[in-house]
Amino acid sequence: MTAFDDYLATFEGDPGYLDWAAFGPISPTVRAEVFADADLLGSARPSSRALIAERIDEARAIAAELLDVEADTVTMQPSSSHGLMHALFGLTGSVIASTAEFPSVSMTLERAAQASAGELTARWITPEDGFVSVDAVAEALDDDVTALVVSHVDFRTGYRADLAGLRELLGPDRLLIVDAVQSFGVVADDYAAADIVAGHGYKWLRAARGTGFASFSANARERITPVLSGLAGVDGGLPIDERPAPAASARAFGVSSPDQLAVARLAIGLRDVRDAGVAEIEETISGHVDAILEIADRHGIPVLTPREHEHRAGIVALAPEAPAAVSAALTNAGMVATTRGATVRLAAHAGTSDETLRMLDEALSTVITPGA
Repeated sequence: MTAFDDYLATFEGDPGYLDWAAFGPISPTVRAEVFADADLLGSARPSSRALIAERIDEARAIAAELLDVEADTVTMQPSSSHGLMHALFGLTGSVIASTAEFPSVSMTLERAAQASAGELTARWITPEDGFVSVDAVAEALDDDVTALVVSHVDFRTGYRADLAGLRELLGPDRLLIVDAVQSFGVVADDYAAADIVAGHGYKWLRAARGTGFASFSANARERITPVLSGLAGVDGGLPIDERPAPAASARAFGVSSPDQLAVARLAIGLRDVRDAGVAEIEETISGHVDAILEIADRHGIPVLTPREHEHRAGIVALAPEAPAAVSAALTNAGMVATTRGATVRLAAHAGTSDETLRMLDEALSTVITPGA
């Protein structure tokens, strides 16, 4: 068996789960390792605590490898929102963001602007279809803009932003801040094109809550004041009887020591996707998305998600005439998806089974449109 086959074998549970964009059931490898680490933390031996502490460097190193950046640019965070707060609360100027962004982006930008005494302003855009394309950003760009904050993959539509294109548009003097929650670990892309990448492990990495991380390039560290910097944000040991300046590395964007068991979960989740190969994971997910699109087309259900492979990831957003009926059909068939407003969001992972896709096909065939 290959490493990728081993990875696929870790997907457990009953068929019918198409809600990976909302929550990733914790993988068996993560569960096994964290139980072992918890046993170590049950010991009073300093050597046991030291072994667990090594997980921080392991998680940082693997995240950096997958991001194609240096390890000193990566910092552990309780969530992706915390990473975005570190980025946005320390900025000045005008920051472009879509009005349709996930609240971890939009609310954080709004609160940062409110707290800035006018030094930071949000420049909201409402692009067609909610797609934050290069053209949509170009229309809002002027000399006052210092950054763009964008979801790599949109949580509503599954639209995948063009990181390389956005980087080229913004140039070297503006920051590209990326929320990679719906892409990291399952999309092979040029993450190093971004100045800041924030993500977490509780969805596609299958590592549960508390497993956030963020990377801050040298350019970002020059431009962002580490406002939320605490005792973990300095070089050296515990700063007793002194108040040193924040570290020059991404360590500056730390507040306190991270949850050791959360970091352990993240390290294993990262290791699993690294060993399996992100490109292989993406290719497999893309095949499942192709199948979901074909099923939706066959049943005459409109889809909001782009068809081009380079503009999508694992999310397929259906826009049926009767979303409640579709949602009910999926639930009655024993399936799990997210219905929000007029859309039904399906999200497949590499381990999504043929049986799950068959269940989806059969469930949609039972949908009766009101008034038909």
